Amino acid sequence: MLIGLVGKPSSGKSTFFKAATLAEVEIANYPFTTIKPNEGMGYIKVEDVANEFNKKSNPREGYCLDKFRFVPIKLIDVAGLVPGAYEGKGKGNQFLSDLNQADVLIHVIDVSGSIDENGNSVAPLSYDPSKDIEFLEIELDMWYFGVLKKGWGKFTRTLKQENQDIKKALAKQLSGLNANEEIVQESIKKLKLDRHPIEWNDDELKSLARDLRIKTKPMIIAANKIDIQGAKLNFHKLQEKFKDYLIIPCSGDSELALKEAAKHDLIEYIPGENNFNVKGTLNEKQKNALEFIKKNVLNEFGSSGIQNILDKAVFELLDYIALFPGGVNKLEDSEGNVLPDCFLMKNGSTALDFAYRLHTDFGKNFIKAIDVRTKMTVGKDHKLKHKDIIELAVRK
Repeated sequence: MLIGLVGKPSSGKSTFFKAATLAEVEIANYPFTTIKPNEGMGYIKVEDVANEFNKKSNPREGYCLDKFRFVPIKLIDVAGLVPGAYEGKGKGNQFLSDLNQADVLIHVIDVSGSIDENGNSVAPLSYDPSKDIEFLEIELDMWYFGVLKKGWGKFTRTLKQENQDIKKALAKQLSGLNANEEIVQESIKKLKLDRHPIEWNDDELKSLARDLRIKTKPMIIAANKIDIQGAKLNFHKLQEKFKDYLIIPCSGDSELALKEAAKHDLIEYIPGENNFNVKGTLNEKQKNALEFIKKNVLNEFGSSGIQNILDKAVFELLDYIALFPGGVNKLEDSEGNVLPDCFLMKNGSTALDFAYRLHTDFGKNFIKAIDVRTKMTVGKDHKLKHKDIIELAVRK
């Protein structure tokens, strides 16, 4: 799974990325700080199911804090996009291509309105952040349209000559954008494109491109810099205007400060929570900064928003669930690690899907699965639920 961070220059993407991953990235308030895409591991948050058995998980990947388990996911932060990126302006084509394999996008915007359309600093509230949402939609839609349009004449003529299935051929052409036959068929049906593709006009192709983009690159809006005065008003305006989008308030700076403070043992902090405990000696500057974050971010919005955005991107937009391999009589592996593995899979996955995810041989030799909590046997077609712990029985 890959989460792509997108947005215009200086919107706070690199700060968001560092706050999510604590990776060392260059952060500066001028366009194109990020030239090559930054890649790193962020973490989504689930309850540590081992607590139900009075134990604590020992993750092979990720980590546990208190009663929560943090499961790694891959993030990519591409350089800021400017209007006309799909035409090659800025570093447009290169950076759009970096997003090819992203499963979901997080659009980081400066909700305080203190960065103009080209990434230059202006006075807070002097720029309308709704323009950023609109421009990015256009850029992504036109990027998809460009991919569709490239070689369209030859593509459609070949289809007609060889009498190929349009959904199969189109899915193959767009496989780099995560499109499959089912998605293509849904879009064609929705847009009532029942004529041969050679007759489709540019407006129809643009509508198809947009629909495919929405399906293959679901997007959440990270309303960053919510701690700047006046940003809350802009946030509520965005919620009213873009009712179809999931828009979450956040402060990358606040999350980064909290994680750095925790890293240096100054505070105890669990990402996504609305509080922290001071455990070290703070100087006056540190004390004032943490008090500001507590009052203006955590108390006001319930969290810094960064963890919430990652969790919602995976569990709501992508509709994934977390699953744990375990044994009815023993949660530990051969080395004594409690529930070392956690797998993220699409909601609706079956016990057999889970077996194949663990190992191809487990899928081929599947006999049954057992729900560790209920000790009930389930068959191969049984649909698994979020946070299920499953034992598999396979032929030797």
